[in-house]
Amino acid sequence: MSPIHDQSYRRYTGTRLPVGKSWSVIAAHGIRTMLAKRAFLGLMIVAWIPFIVRCVQFYAVEFVPQTASVIGVTPETFRDFLSQQGVWVFFTTIYVGAGLIAADRRANALQIYLSKPLLRTEYVGGKLLVLVTFLLGITLLPALLLIFVQMAMSGTEFIKNNFFVVPAVILSSLIQVLVASFTMLALSSLSKSSRYVALLYTGAIFFTEAMFNALRVITSSTRPAWVSITANLNQVVDVIFRLPAKYETPVVVSVLVLLALVVVSISVLERRVKGVEVVS
Repeated sequence: MSPIHDQSYRRYTGTRLPVGKSWSVIAAHGIRTMLAKRAFLGLMIVAWIPFIVRCVQFYAVEFVPQTASVIGVTPETFRDFLSQQGVWVFFTTIYVGAGLIAADRRANALQIYLSKPLLRTEYVGGKLLVLVTFLLGITLLPALLLIFVQMAMSGTEFIKNNFFVVPAVILSSLIQVLVASFTMLALSSLSKSSRYVALLYTGAIFFTEAMFNALRVITSSTRPAWVSITANLNQVVDVIFRLPAKYETPVVVSVLVLLALVVVSISVLERRVKGVEVVS
């Protein structure tokens, strides 16, 4: 007869993270997962090519004076750089964000996550940080490095005369990244298919832009720019960089639209991220 082992209660001897700290585990796992993908690393490398091009521009302006009148460094240079990074923000948002929650819903992992001593805000925060980390890595990080490169080549005179460029870069990058991240995460919570989520996000960006272009032709005015996510971002960022607004839409309206988009996204996440699947 085989011996009967004692199966009585034993105190847990492992380590426990304090409540509210589990988001870091989710974020770290998501970041490591993406970094293990060669295709994604290739995307990140390509996204840094505009940074290298700008460095060459700064070098030419400093050491080939004849080019200064054509490609001189101004605050608009950094604004244009962030605008150029917009296409890489779009692709990175889709690549990283489409499956952040959709994949968990498809594998029924969401119920497992939330059956643990894990707050819903921790889960969402961890997933959000994965996308925000990579998006800041192709917007804020290279933009700040460009400022340091410019200072290293030309001294601090430019920054002294245009100190607002530093906070403008930081604020503009954060707005661009947070709007994209919250929107994508909300859409990812609506489906179990990453491809469908990618289509939803693509449709949201291009459909609103198409609506704006149609209304602009009909009304012969750029006032309907508020219907386009991209146009609202451009409007707000231009004002942050102290540049003339491209559209007739009041900047306050563009700010309110972007804020409403984030609030709606948070509301969707609150309804969709639950430990028990609700079938209506």
